[in-house]
Amino acid sequence: MSDEAELYYSAAMMASFWEYTMRAITMLSALSTGFLLFQSLVHAQTDLDSPPVVECKPHLQQTFQQLHSDQIIDLCERAAGKALVVVNTASFCGFTPQFKALEALYEARKGEGLEIIGIPSDDFNQESADQAETATICFKNYGVSFMMTEPAHVTGPKANPLHRWLIETTGEAPRWNFHKYVIARDGRVVATFPSKTSPDAASFTSAVDQALSDL
Repeated sequence: MSDEAELYYSAAMMASFWEYTMRAITMLSALSTGFLLFQSLVHAQTDLDSPPVVECKPHLQQTFQQLHSDQIIDLCERAAGKALVVVNTASFCGFTPQFKALEALYEARKGEGLEIIGIPSDDFNQESADQAETATICFKNYGVSFMMTEPAHVTGPKANPLHRWLIETTGEAPRWNFHKYVIARDGRVVATFPSKTSPDAASFTSAVDQALSDL
């Protein structure tokens, strides 16, 4: 092969080499861009699938012992971002049948974000000293499925922390069993209701509607 032909051949090979090299670089760049785009889409989907972080308001940052159980009720886990009804209960009160209306309300609205917590109390001398008896009355006799705590004080200096906060916030302490507080999702107390107001009363269900709608 002549020197001129050899030079031409070498130049052609070099051009071909650079052409393939540039193609490879372009392909790798496209693959890298595609991979980064794929990662971004995966992360975006993960963010969409992850539940939003819900702030736990200070009044919920506490726990209760569950009624007649070794289980703990963590209010942040159960009620953060939800509407909440707080009611002090008693097993031997003329208002004890309100358990039925409270349970009906809970079953109807829990899917919308309603929680109810019943706190048995002997502050008005109408609760059993035996937690097993209290549990039988609310769970078996009335079919209660909402949160029920162990017995606690709801008035005076020994009141449980949740009721202390409610009393300080509203200026209204329970005067009898089945006094009810309705708390909105954002932690505001929407309304309070005396014992005689049934959970199926229009005024009460209207307050629950408001508590659920306040996002």
